[in-house]
Amino acid sequence: MRRLPARPARPGTILVAAALCLGAGPSRGDERADARTVLFGSLDAGRSSFVAVGAKHAPGGPAADGFVALGSVGYGLRPERDYYGDPRASAGARPPRVLRHTVLAGALGGWQWLHAWGVVTLFAGPELAFEVLDSAATKRLPAPAPGLRLHGEVWARPTGATLLTGTLIAGSARTTIWGRASWGARVLSFYVGPEAALYADRTGYRKWSLGLHATDVAVGRVRLRVSAGWVYEEQVRRPGVYGALAVWTPL
Repeated sequence: MRRLPARPARPGTILVAAALCLGAGPSRGDERADARTVLFGSLDAGRSSFVAVGAKHAPGGPAADGFVALGSVGYGLRPERDYYGDPRASAGARPPRVLRHTVLAGALGGWQWLHAWGVVTLFAGPELAFEVLDSAATKRLPAPAPGLRLHGEVWARPTGATLLTGTLIAGSARTTIWGRASWGARVLSFYVGPEAALYADRTGYRKWSLGLHATDVAVGRVRLRVSAGWVYEEQVRRPGVYGALAVWTPL
C-alpha cells in the first residue's frame, strides 16, 4: 500500500511557461503583463493518467525577480501488476491486475530569477500524498503521507526563435523523482520540438518517454501545451503511447 503514483503532475512547468510568455518575452509585452495570478490545468493520459489543477501567484508580477507561490492538487489512476511485491511474481506466475488511485497536493513557495534569455525558478514546500489499491486484498484505507517537495525549472530562449526547457521535481511523501527536458523551434506563433521525460520511485517503478510537443498555442486568452509520443514502463515491460495537455490563463 506504499507504492507511488505513475507520474506526478507538472504544474510548475505550466506556470513558469506562463510567466515567460506573459511577461519575459517581447512578443507578450502587451498581453496581461501585470497579471499576478495564473490558473492552470493539466492532463497526462496513456496507460496511466493524471489530472491536476492549481494556481501560481507572483506578488511582484511575472516579469520581475521575486517570491512566487504555487499550489496544486491532482488525481491519478494506474492499472498495474505487482511484479515487485506479490509472492506469485517471485514464483514465476503473473500477478493479477489492480488499479491504483492517487491524490497528490502541494503548497510551495520559491523564487524566480528573470534574465534576457529566460526564467529560472526554484520551489520548496510541503506535499501530501494519498493512494489506495482497488483490489480484494485492500482491508482498510491508508493514512495520507506528508512530505517535502523540491521543484526546479529553467525556461530559456537560446535564440529569438527557439525554446529550451528543463524541469526536475522530487518529493519525499512517496520518494518520487521526475524530470523532463524539451527543445522547440518557433512555428507560426508557438514552439514545436522533441521532449523526453523520466519518472522513478523507491518501489523500483520506472518510466521513460520520448515525444513531440507544441508549446504556447493561443486559443483566446488561454495558452496550451500539447504533446504525444512513446512511453516505456518497466512494470508493464512493453512500449506504449502517451498524450498530454496543459492549459493556463492569467487572472
